[in-house]
Amino acid sequence: MQSAMIVDAVRIPRATLRGTSAYAALRPVELLRPLFTAIAERNHLDSSHVEDVLLGCATQSGGQGANVAKIAALYAGWSEQVSGVTVNRFCCSGLDAINLAASKIMSGMESVLVAGGVEQLSAVPMFADQGDWFSNPKVMKATKFMHMGLSADLIATQQAYSRERLDAYALQSHRRANHAASHDYFKHSLVPVCDANNAPLLDSDNAVRAGLSLEKLAALPASFTDYVQHGQALVSQRYPDTLLQAYHSAGSSPALVDGASLLLLASESACKKLSLTPRARICHYANASDEPVKMLTGHLRATEKLLAATGLQASDIDLWEVNESFAASVLYFQDHFNIANEQLNVNGGAIAFGHPLGATGGNLMGMLLDELERRNLKRGIVAICGGAGVGVTTLIERL
Repeated sequence: MQSAMIVDAVRIPRATLRGTSAYAALRPVELLRPLFTAIAERNHLDSSHVEDVLLGCATQSGGQGANVAKIAALYAGWSEQVSGVTVNRFCCSGLDAINLAASKIMSGMESVLVAGGVEQLSAVPMFADQGDWFSNPKVMKATKFMHMGLSADLIATQQAYSRERLDAYALQSHRRANHAASHDYFKHSLVPVCDANNAPLLDSDNAVRAGLSLEKLAALPASFTDYVQHGQALVSQRYPDTLLQAYHSAGSSPALVDGASLLLLASESACKKLSLTPRARICHYANASDEPVKMLTGHLRATEKLLAATGLQASDIDLWEVNESFAASVLYFQDHFNIANEQLNVNGGAIAFGHPLGATGGNLMGMLLDELERRNLKRGIVAICGGAGVGVTTLIERL
């Protein structure tokens, strides 16, 4: 079996939707174009050698419809020979795109691929595709649809995570993110989106709040109070002894941002042939699903599956990037695998930086790889949960 090597990882600065996004006047393909250019230029790569582009995108409508992966490659001026496919596993989409690209290489069927994702929430909001899961009452009832914020509150309720603990985790995310950004930990991976005068529209992720405090977080109202009564009916069917409480606020929930990310993957033989320098190996990955009411636990099941298949223990992993899809979901994952705080989301996460859905997998993979290199460590895992209970996890080893 071929080894799937990570050669490069790039992303654009994530742009907050508070006020007007820095990318509001652009299209999704314009967020991706500088990343395609950077992948080619940084690696002295003729794009005709790339056999496929796989992009994750959770809301494939509007500017993100019509197979944005293929159209973005064409728009970036890449060879017409490069194919493209857009995949959707909700918030896991970008990580799934990376794993599917790795599978193509591992099978020996293809040798050089690009994978990542895009989500321009300022132009294509969540739920804009009007899927039956969240818009058709009959389907919603049959599939036990519940807002993911309520699922996070369900985890907090069952695990007895106090509002104070959730806020403390959120503050940690912002402080770590601010520290990492101020020390240029991301400079190797960040590629700016520029205007017509070649001036960067954004220099860094701008959702991070440097002046945040526990007092400011405590003053924020719980976000999902108005939905608890509806949620309780679903919770009672599955967990009859649980009285759902509203805990999460805007401060302990992932920020909404625009973002895009790309990775260059290649086989060992292709790296030698094209003079590409691999940075890490994708060793294993897994997907799984948990029940749809609690929802935000699928990545636990996927990670259990991965560890069982590889024979590794959680203690064998040096660093973890677990998507911060609400504070309680990360704390539950951390408690479940007994992960030390110094190994988990060490440079902050989506609560601070924001969660650009389809782009998040590539963002987290790039952050993990950069930090493994900075600390001279070996193994890392990216884990993301998604809608209806799905979850994806990926293990990499630095070379």
